[in-house]
Amino acid sequence: MQATVLILGARGRFGLAAGRAFADAGWRVLGQIRPGAAVPADPRIEWLGIDLNDTPALRAAAHGAAVVVHALNPAYTHQAWRAQVAPMMKAAIAVTRALDATLMVPGNVYNFGAAMPPVLREETPQAAQTVKGQIRIAMEAQLQHAGVRGVVIRAGDFFGSGRGSWFDSVIVRAIHKGVFTYPARGDVATAWAYLPDLARTFVAVAGKRAQLRPFEVFHFAGYSITEQQWLDALEPLAQGQGWIKPGAHVKRRSLPWPLLRLGAWFVPTWAALVEMRYLWRTPHALANDKLTALIGPEPHTPLALAAQAALADLGLTVLAPPQVRTPPALA
Repeated sequence: MQATVLILGARGRFGLAAGRAFADAGWRVLGQIRPGAAVPADPRIEWLGIDLNDTPALRAAAHGAAVVVHALNPAYTHQAWRAQVAPMMKAAIAVTRALDATLMVPGNVYNFGAAMPPVLREETPQAAQTVKGQIRIAMEAQLQHAGVRGVVIRAGDFFGSGRGSWFDSVIVRAIHKGVFTYPARGDVATAWAYLPDLARTFVAVAGKRAQLRPFEVFHFAGYSITEQQWLDALEPLAQGQGWIKPGAHVKRRSLPWPLLRLGAWFVPTWAALVEMRYLWRTPHALANDKLTALIGPEPHTPLALAAQAALADLGLTVLAPPQVRTPPALA
């Protein structure tokens, strides 16, 4: 029998990637979006224009759904996170409870704070002092104590499957002009998650949900990479597109953090970004031992291919994105 997944915020970047991954694996996919919102062009997803807080309507429309994916994401400002994160989680928990389903949530490394060790495990102490870090800790605790089956999969910075991350807004923003901008020192390795790989991981874990405790946390390793490793992946693509000459290097620029700090007085998003600068000064990676013990090898696209696909998703290249497939998880 075909399993059903309800994705809350399915029009967003992660939501759409998750919907496609579940559909690839043979699931029936229901995508919740705001009433009246434009519908993305994917006929495999059944779009539900229902308000997030209308639990009875969502329950009726998603009757029989075994898994709910929380893909909701407020604007990247302190004000939006303070006002919206907890209510969004409350609404997700309510519909999950009504469906007697499992709620799956993408997490990140904000929980651990500036004193985090180089390798992050599920049990690593959470000592965040930032606004967003403390909200993330509270968000996970809200799910843990809600009385529904819950799964958090923490991952690094997203890239791929569209816009809305450091990758597209900073790093490759001017790559078509032969310019590469990086927020960290060249020797600092930071955690990254290619969204199609993370989405396939959600599918794999969902297929093993019967083996899980009522609340579980997993770490998705993805990549822990430096500026030079990004350059090694992107420069051949820039050469292939004619953005730089064969054998040439892209121009390397540092992110003007002092300018962002000054602008933070006037631009709320910049204030939120500046508070998280420690992530670019602190080497970190996620250990995925617990995850791989459950699902086997983590879905993983080689960085060069992932970078190529991510640029294609942004409309920057004429190269077709690579087709990287993993065996579908059993529903």
